[in-house]
Amino acid sequence: MVLALSLSAVSFGQALKVTLLGTGNPRPSIERFGPSILVEAGKETLLFDCGRGATIRLSQAGIPFSSVTALFLTHLHSDHVVGLPDLWLTGWIMGRHVPLQVWGPAGTTEMLKHLEQAYAFDVHVRRDVDEQLSPEGAVLTGKDIDEGVVYENSGVKVTAFRVDHGLVKPALGYRIDYQGHSVVLSGDTRPSENLVKFAQGTDVLVHEVFDPEAYHEVSNSLTPEQRKRVAEHHTTPEEAGRVFTKVAPNLAVYSHIVPPDVPDVIPHTRKTYSGPLEVGEDLMTIEIGEQVRVRRPAH
Repeated sequence: MVLALSLSAVSFGQALKVTLLGTGNPRPSIERFGPSILVEAGKETLLFDCGRGATIRLSQAGIPFSSVTALFLTHLHSDHVVGLPDLWLTGWIMGRHVPLQVWGPAGTTEMLKHLEQAYAFDVHVRRDVDEQLSPEGAVLTGKDIDEGVVYENSGVKVTAFRVDHGLVKPALGYRIDYQGHSVVLSGDTRPSENLVKFAQGTDVLVHEVFDPEAYHEVSNSLTPEQRKRVAEHHTTPEEAGRVFTKVAPNLAVYSHIVPPDVPDVIPHTRKTYSGPLEVGEDLMTIEIGEQVRVRRPAH
């Protein structure tokens, strides 16, 4: 399926390509892997979050692990980072000869230090004893970041901004700009006016969505009070619709969908938003240029 949203009469020229690698959440799902989004822009191949199965989705998308320029984390919840060791070590095994660069909120560099300790045996054997792989490829380099421009290279600019994930602090969203076009990624957040500010003028806004009623039905391991607290960290379809209306992107897209088998959220969103809207799925691509084109994977 291809959705073409005309922005001008000029022929389509892709500036940004966004691939939703994982659109799910902590609950395991074969259809929706853990949160992870790939953004390709010029020479840059940037990964945002690295949830469960991110390397599998990268392989399915035909993206060499070694080509990932940098990894950006929205926050340090396990469902957003559990795939990081796989990306780091499997990417090294499969040919990365340079350190894996990781940007994220406070606590990121400390986490990376502990990952290097946890996998010290594997790194030692593969680097020094058996395969004798590139020492540089086994290195993790990290930087704790806060709001502002955090990355600029080859005409690509990445701006981090704070979002409101309730008691989970710090939490970040990201805006990626290239050749006059942009995409904004919400990360995990409840409705955030700061996100609205940083998303103004964007082509595409990828936002999380949380259906409280469906979540309560499937989260039997949590008490009602625990479920209530979790719900307060996220954005309902009606709330997301208000965010979309304020931002007015050329296309709004749902990802990080809770629960993964959530009923159709579009009717609820239409109560507060009437613009272009897509419910994301794993390996869906969004090509951003003079037009925005959505391509869903063949099933």
